[in-house]
Amino acid sequence: MPRPRILCFPVSAALGLVSAPMKSGLYVVMAIAVAFSWFKFIAAEKQLEVDKKAQIELRNSGEDEELAIKMDNEIKSREGQKTFTGILLTFLTAGLVGIVFVIHVLPAIAHRVTHAVYDSAEMVEKDPMHDARAKVAQGDWDGAIEAFRAAAAADPLNRLPYVEIAKIQLDQLEDAPAAVHTLRQAIEGQEWQENDAAYLMFRLAEIYDSKMDDRMSAGTIMQQVIDQFPESRHSANARHKLREWGLA
Repeated sequence: MPRPRILCFPVSAALGLVSAPMKSGLYVVMAIAVAFSWFKFIAAEKQLEVDKKAQIELRNSGEDEELAIKMDNEIKSREGQKTFTGILLTFLTAGLVGIVFVIHVLPAIAHRVTHAVYDSAEMVEKDPMHDARAKVAQGDWDGAIEAFRAAAAADPLNRLPYVEIAKIQLDQLEDAPAAVHTLRQAIEGQEWQENDAAYLMFRLAEIYDSKMDDRMSAGTIMQQVIDQFPESRHSANARHKLREWGLA
């Protein structure tokens, strides 16, 4: 005879299902209780002010001195109770706010901060030039060049990888022709924005002039800047360079 199957429902799961509604209900009940208590406290305070005025009027009238004294004693007693009740309500309100803050608000803030930190870390890891800079720091020049080339492929309109490659080829490998080739390849291989194109062309002209003693090639590039970007500050700077080199 087959044994009857017993369906087991984990207690923790059951608690998980009811805990959130129970918490919400508890908070609502506590909030209503505190709000109602404050309402009664304020109403009692207003009534106390009314009784004070009545007691003063009764005392000033002199009609019933004994009743006035009795009312005065009652008012003093109620004032003491009011002070105690106000302190108690203040603590209860602060406790309710503190519970909500610690259980809900503080974890939410911590959650947001944690996500912000990890998200920013992920953004840093996704920086295509991160590996290249690490290679530079290690003195791995060939590895850095390859990493910068990968960064250039990932972000073709970013001039920095090409500039960094040319800088390594000039300063570390002392290979000016390779730097010229890198910059020419960059200039001719992309449709650059005006500022980027002019920057690369000026850098190329500088290498021709200062590293390869080829001022004529440098002058030719400056003339190209003038022709491509007339009536611009780049054109004005190129004309200045040509005059400085005695080519204008």
